[in-house]
Amino acid sequence: MQFDWLVVGAGLTGAVFANEAKRRGYRVLVAEKRGHIGGNVYTETCGGIEVHRYGAHIFHTSDSEVWEYANRFADFAPFINEPLARYGDKLYHLPFNMNTFYEMWGVTTPDEAKAIIDRQRSEIKGEPDNLEEQAISMVGRDIYETLVKGYTLKQWGKAPAELPASIIRRLPVRFTFNNNYFNDRWQGIPRHGYTKLVEALLDGIEVRLNTDYLAQRNTLTAAAGKILFTGPIDQYFDYRFGPLEYRSLRFETAEYPQQNFQGNAVINETAADVPYTRTIEHKHFAPGNQELQQHQHTVVTYEYPQPWTLGKEPFYPLNDARNTAILQQYQQAAKQEAMVCFGGRLGRYQYLDMDDTIRAALDLARDVL
Repeated sequence: MQFDWLVVGAGLTGAVFANEAKRRGYRVLVAEKRGHIGGNVYTETCGGIEVHRYGAHIFHTSDSEVWEYANRFADFAPFINEPLARYGDKLYHLPFNMNTFYEMWGVTTPDEAKAIIDRQRSEIKGEPDNLEEQAISMVGRDIYETLVKGYTLKQWGKAPAELPASIIRRLPVRFTFNNNYFNDRWQGIPRHGYTKLVEALLDGIEVRLNTDYLAQRNTLTAAAGKILFTGPIDQYFDYRFGPLEYRSLRFETAEYPQQNFQGNAVINETAADVPYTRTIEHKHFAPGNQELQQHQHTVVTYEYPQPWTLGKEPFYPLNDARNTAILQQYQQAAKQEAMVCFGGRLGRYQYLDMDDTIRAALDLARDVL
């Protein structure tokens, strides 16, 4: 046995756990299926611009330990996420706040906005049963129809009335003119990209890229005493209880010979007839870098939701009742795997923000190392 731990996956979960294991004196091997480290937070430099290859990633947390931990491995530049939403020829501020309400209805006071929302939400009787009812109960019918319905249909491939209410509950609604999407105390983006952060976490650890653990299970398992598996939990068990459902994404990235394409880092496209859900102009993730902002070159990514089928990259777990029941069967099977731990968004079948990912990896390391 050459290694104490085999970590399957070089995303944030795997990198944090591997770092903690190495720091405690364990011999660690990381096996990564893709040709790069970083998982979905992977960034690469294009014409001096750090491009988020798998969609926008803004680090935000109120967990002081997680913030201090992340800053040990990267220099963070402050960044406040203030996305816009486009519907037709109009732009609206997100998250839902007084700017949104002014743009929608022309109101200028919280009382005016609350009166309209209260009138419109009255159509929902009792506790909301699905995403549509939850959204209307939060912000009324007008905003639901304009900014939620079409976007949700594209994002999930299902009508909002068919989706659980929990999906939208965490979306902020404010009666102030505050466009900050997050409420967390600390917010920022690594100045040199997330890939550098993950490189620092994996410093001194053997990483094998283009290595599919499940295709080489016997060989790799024999090389280590214990395993952290961060891939899809259902795939680990050969879909014994059936595949869990996900939504996938496709990214189209274009370079334009101009200084400024859309004037903002993220613009959501909420109309159902626009095939992509958002456009990301990566240079605006570094607003404080004036030299970068003056470049006569920009990089824009268009994000297209896709149906997920076996073999496609899974992005968003669909945590409805059916999939939760299947997941519970896999979780019971996982308890029988004495030498294997499961972690990360795929191993847990759970949407995780980056700070939650780091927190979970640190907690797991404390539990099993």
